[in-house]
Amino acid sequence: MRTAHPRRTTAATLALAALVAAATAGCGRRDAAQDPAHLAEVEAWHAARVERLRDETGWLTLVGLHPLRDGATTVGSAADAGARLPASAPARLGVVTADTAGFSFAAEPGARVYRIADGDTVAVERAVMAPDVPGPPTVLRAGTLLFHVVVRGGRGFLRVKDRESEVRRGFTGIERYPVGGRWRVTARLEPHDPPRGVMVPDVLGNLEESPSPGTLVFDLEGRECRLTPIGGPGEELFLVFADATSGGETYGGGRFLSADPPGPDGTVVLDFNLATNPPCAFTPFATCPLPPPGNTLPVAVRAGEKSWGHH
Repeated sequence: MRTAHPRRTTAATLALAALVAAATAGCGRRDAAQDPAHLAEVEAWHAARVERLRDETGWLTLVGLHPLRDGATTVGSAADAGARLPASAPARLGVVTADTAGFSFAAEPGARVYRIADGDTVAVERAVMAPDVPGPPTVLRAGTLLFHVVVRGGRGFLRVKDRESEVRRGFTGIERYPVGGRWRVTARLEPHDPPRGVMVPDVLGNLEESPSPGTLVFDLEGRECRLTPIGGPGEELFLVFADATSGGETYGGGRFLSADPPGPDGTVVLDFNLATNPPCAFTPFATCPLPPPGNTLPVAVRAGEKSWGHH
């Protein structure tokens, strides 16, 4: 068996130590040796996340969120339009009507509007617009724009996307903390007794109850921490949380984290290296949930995505 040259071994060790020191500088307690498989998994996951953001229908394309009043709301780029579109759209594209029957759209004569369904586009003059709740919504296209109805807090809004948005065209990625093994922890689920949901606020001022299996309890940075996830029986868990970095190093409205359903023993793996900015970090036209009461961690979670933009 070949014996490694002592000088080569020492040089390699010193180089590795320098890399580890650089990766953990300014991040508090250093991690144990990085697991290459875990690092590769996180990097691949984040690359896919960035590609989803860059998609022609991703959050970077969002350019409008317009309240729909009872009755008719004009849609177009004219200054007096009820739902004002970017300047690239016709001055009068059509009218969205909200009534007891739901939502519908009528195009202006000569306007080119198409309905997108199952990958096909069909020219329409009139269309019933099913909202996103319970979904799926009816999506209409005009030029580079897509629009559909969303319902939040019992109110209808017209959500507008533009594949040529300045945000999408200028997007170069998201700054992140170095991947660290200490930010991947095992939590135990304490079921709600009696069973109950969790009240989740959002940026529009709404407060809605969502299903929740209980409270996740875990240790992080030497502190016992607790988070209440959203999710029904057997479903993936979704967490909206804040921590000591929120509003400074990370987005002020908190971050998102998903996890697998609890295992048979009631445990859940939380990998904060996968914590992401909510859509509201990229656009003022999203309707993001905010951390529920009790979901602010008492530690600085320097893992996952850092702040992006100024929303």
